[in-house]
Amino acid sequence: MNATLATPAIEMARPLSAWRREWRHASWTVRLAALCLTVFYLFALASPFFAPYDPTFQNRLMPDCPPMRVHVAAPPDWDKGLFYTHPMKMVDPTERRYASDPSRRLYIHLLSHGHLFTTDSPIEPFYLMGSDALGRDLYSRIVYGARVSMFVGLVGVVISFSLGITIGALSGYVGGVVDNLIMRWSEIEMSLPSFYFLLALAAIIPAGLSTVVTFFLIVAIMSFISWAGFARIIRGMASTVRGLPYVEAARALGASRSRIIRRHVIPSVLGYAIVAATLSIPGFILGESALSLLGLGIQEPASSWGNLLAAAEDVQNLRHYPWILIPGIFIFLAVMSFNFLGDHLRDRLDPSNAG
Repeated sequence: MNATLATPAIEMARPLSAWRREWRHASWTVRLAALCLTVFYLFALASPFFAPYDPTFQNRLMPDCPPMRVHVAAPPDWDKGLFYTHPMKMVDPTERRYASDPSRRLYIHLLSHGHLFTTDSPIEPFYLMGSDALGRDLYSRIVYGARVSMFVGLVGVVISFSLGITIGALSGYVGGVVDNLIMRWSEIEMSLPSFYFLLALAAIIPAGLSTVVTFFLIVAIMSFISWAGFARIIRGMASTVRGLPYVEAARALGASRSRIIRRHVIPSVLGYAIVAATLSIPGFILGESALSLLGLGIQEPASSWGNLLAAAEDVQNLRHYPWILIPGIFIFLAVMSFNFLGDHLRDRLDPSNAG
């Protein structure tokens, strides 16, 4: 009886121990990359909690406000708040210069009103990363923008790699006329300049669509462009697998073509597919960012990390308000994190590194 009850616990402990062992063997760059991606996806999944304010709220009294400094309150004042900042006021409307008021304290409330941190009112806000030209909290817009920028890669990879694995495995295993037709079509797609083709397709998206519809149209367009190169590689791997003994044995036993592809060919290329998918996600993030930056992606008032960088196109804005480049730092961290993670998975799944 005791052994029966202990068996599920042992089975549950094995994946946990495997994760711990993998974490211990990972380099510090891989650990940092995993932590960054975890934070970014938490932003996307729980945006209302991590964002202190409504990302569309415009505080016209505080446009282009710089990031505010955080101070730690003295222990006697902890009943009011552990942290505080000094409110800022515009002293030069022409140059949009601000000065803090050291005589007043604006306390920052932690885990209050359903937010990780916030203030009593958005009229007197705490701008952790400054505000934009309309007085909207840049940090809140970055947090909500993670919904688009982080999930565009996952959804795009699921679509493009599902197409690439299915079409590539079918082409490599069947061969003949089917193989020739699929490969010639993929070569035509690969010969097109991908970014300019992406711009041309994105330009036909009708204006006035909702953010959700625009998001899925962008993902569909990017997936349509990126599946061809992956399918060619899978085709080569599948054609090699076709001649292996266990595949020939399955064929001799009367297994159907679809069953062989589903049970033998596709599983044999999944290791490469996982690594390639991880390394391809940054391309989707950068593609969406480029489209939104050029005004062909997610439109205002919705936010993505790409359209938040649009204000940085003006050199004068960049010189006076350098904090508008902060969304670019998030894009850089996300892209580098996926690259580090993909390199780690490639090393771990490489058969030559076994043992």
